[in-house]
Amino acid sequence: MNKNIVTSIVLGVLMVTSAGAAKVLLPTHYMADSRSEGTLETMIPSQFGEWKEEKDRVATVVNPNVEQALKRIYTETLARTYVNREGYRIMLSVAYGANQSDGLQVHYPEICYPAQGFEVTSNQRGVLNTAEGSIAVKRLETNLSRERFEPVTYWTTVGNMVAMGNIDKKMAEMHYRMQGEIPDGLLFRVSSIDTDSQRSFEEHAVFVSQLLQALPASAKPRLTGLSN
Repeated sequence: MNKNIVTSIVLGVLMVTSAGAAKVLLPTHYMADSRSEGTLETMIPSQFGEWKEEKDRVATVVNPNVEQALKRIYTETLARTYVNREGYRIMLSVAYGANQSDGLQVHYPEICYPAQGFEVTSNQRGVLNTAEGSIAVKRLETNLSRERFEPVTYWTTVGNMVAMGNIDKKMAEMHYRMQGEIPDGLLFRVSSIDTDSQRSFEEHAVFVSQLLQALPASAKPRLTGLSN
């Protein structure tokens, strides 16, 4: 059976099940209300490991329509550019939504980048190994007019769980609903301007690993889905 058909059937069953459960379970507690880590701005350090934020550079959104969509979807966003001692630059973008909903799908990079005029030439699932644990990620190869090549590594969370794709997302939402909670959600993306995608992905892994080591333990589940 066609993979897309199977996915549609599974999602349909999940939605029907979720709708039925909603009549019995009406979550009233927002996970966001229990967060004590602070804002993204204060939580994520501007300097860690071999990386330092470049204050005069910002990981900007090219298309203003995409920027407006971000403001509608997310409660808080953070965009920074970091550079290491060798001069390698990585752009960090984190988008947080206090009330997780299907709207989070709008800004998946494989959708967002083409909306900005980029071509996505490769979209692969992978695992980013860090000293704190392994994170399920997606790795994209993108380019703008064959002039700006921008490899991307990203993941999304629902509550304190990594959810890559619609089925994972629905399952995570149901998990929290069964506990009477309304989960929050987050998209964590790193990218770099580089024609060597393999080098980029390796630098992304180093960057994320060093960032996680600098984060307070309480912030890691929210940002990565990794347990304390």
